[in-house]
Amino acid sequence: MVLDYKNATISYSDQGKGTAIILIHGFLENATMWKEITPQLTKKNRVITIDLLGHGKSDCLGYTHSMELFAETIEAVLKHLRIRKCILIGHSLGGYVALAFAEKNPQKIKGLCLMNSTSIEDDNERKKLRSRANKMVQNNFTNMVRMSFTNLFSEASRTVFKDEMKLALAEALQTPIQGYIAAQEGMKNRPNRSPILAENNFKKLIIIGEKDPVLDHQTSLEEAKKTNSEFVVFPNGHMSHIENKEELITILERFVKLC
Repeated sequence: MVLDYKNATISYSDQGKGTAIILIHGFLENATMWKEITPQLTKKNRVITIDLLGHGKSDCLGYTHSMELFAETIEAVLKHLRIRKCILIGHSLGGYVALAFAEKNPQKIKGLCLMNSTSIEDDNERKKLRSRANKMVQNNFTNMVRMSFTNLFSEASRTVFKDEMKLALAEALQTPIQGYIAAQEGMKNRPNRSPILAENNFKKLIIIGEKDPVLDHQTSLEEAKKTNSEFVVFPNGHMSHIENKEELITILERFVKLC
């Protein structure tokens, strides 16, 4: 299904009945990342997956996709579907978007799960890396995507989940360069949204990868404690939906029931 937002096409799916769960994918991903998880959650819930701007089947909208702009597209889909309250589950970039949505619409949220994500803004080193990547990707998109995507997995997972990683990489390579650059610019400039977690009473869960190469797991543990968020630590990297799929499904089903 598609929705027009500011003359850009937003692609989404809507399945099942019950509590509305919004699944928001990460950078260089799209709604297909949830294909193993959606069938489980739709047994007792209504599950909406959305392709973020510049990803999957959704159009780009300018050259900076801020977290606020991404969140506005989520809001537009929910309004179109007449959903008043929901549970947000966001992977990586999707978590940043979920927080931006929560900042503007706290009353619409029953629960928020940051999956391999954080409410903390980029430090200066990370901002420089994003700027550098945006320059490099214009000359060698395929190698840049392949390198950055492979590095999201723990070392052991790169062998164990070789086939799954290959399929996910193929999806990542479908991302347009404009979508890559616009998302990086948006992530680079996002603010610290820790107070959104700390000050709201909806259910909160942070899923942490012990060997996550992007997010230091000790920092994530401290973040969970400071924001009064429940947390779960998986033994692998940044891609919990592949590296710890069965455990993740169990955890998400439990979280949804508690919301």
